[in-house]
Amino acid sequence: MKRPGILLLVAAPAVALAVLLAVNPRDSEPSTETKKHTSVSHESRKDAKARAEQSGEETEDDDVVAGAPPGLSAPAKKELAQRLVASAVHSTLDWRGTYGSIEDFDDGQGYTAGIIGFCTGTQDLLTLVERYTEDHPDNGLAPYLPALREVNGTDSHEGLDPGFTAAWKAESELPAFRKAQEAERDRSYFRPAVRLAKLDGLSTLGQFVYYDAMVFHGPGVDRDSFYGLRERVLKQAATPAMGGSEKAYLDIFLKVHRETMRNKRPDVGTDRIDSAQRQFLNAGNMDLRTPLVWTMYGKTYRVE
Repeated sequence: MKRPGILLLVAAPAVALAVLLAVNPRDSEPSTETKKHTSVSHESRKDAKARAEQSGEETEDDDVVAGAPPGLSAPAKKELAQRLVASAVHSTLDWRGTYGSIEDFDDGQGYTAGIIGFCTGTQDLLTLVERYTEDHPDNGLAPYLPALREVNGTDSHEGLDPGFTAAWKAESELPAFRKAQEAERDRSYFRPAVRLAKLDGLSTLGQFVYYDAMVFHGPGVDRDSFYGLRERVLKQAATPAMGGSEKAYLDIFLKVHRETMRNKRPDVGTDRIDSAQRQFLNAGNMDLRTPLVWTMYGKTYRVE
């Protein structure tokens, strides 16, 4: 309640009463929903990551996610998402044929391997092998763990060559390691991206946009990782959960995503945005309805 209204009440009761009746106390303070939206727009990168990866005690966020449509979590849409990512990472729709892929693309991230492009220089490959070794201690990659810990954060192959690539390919023939790759993909990338997208009120397309950005930029909290990227977008646009337009929000998100890609790796192609996600957004295909056609590095893909 504004203090001038109280003073007026003392001086002139009739006038004060009219003023008090004309002013709705709810108009003088943000609603609970507005406060929530404001807090989300100022949410720290670490808080956003915690909300995306939340596990354990149930929160209001869990109710929101549970009440949302399946979206990208639906089996057919999740399969589509893996095929879209595989077309960008491996130039194929057959993502199940990429468990054993391993190559150094000279991009500063060491070896890139497996279904999602786990990298020896970016922690996720190390985490995958550590978790896999906990359940399968005698696996063929376990002897390389000391070297993987040493090269993490660099593009070095020290301690990995010449045998690591062969060991990766051999282990990838085993169902257990294939299952481990899928589990780590879901734990580190797919589930957090889809969860946060649902909390932001995004459609199936928006959920894929988050997932692809997390795959490319990594699930970190520095400025150029996924959560830093999202934080920068929130300074320019409101999510649907905040009352904003999804198309406008995703338009800015894709712009920031693209700019960040180019700044990090000027030589990298941006077809995953320009010829796929941007095309779907412009067409208004928010549900990623099939048939879906897109072009990636000169090659056209189609999913019925």
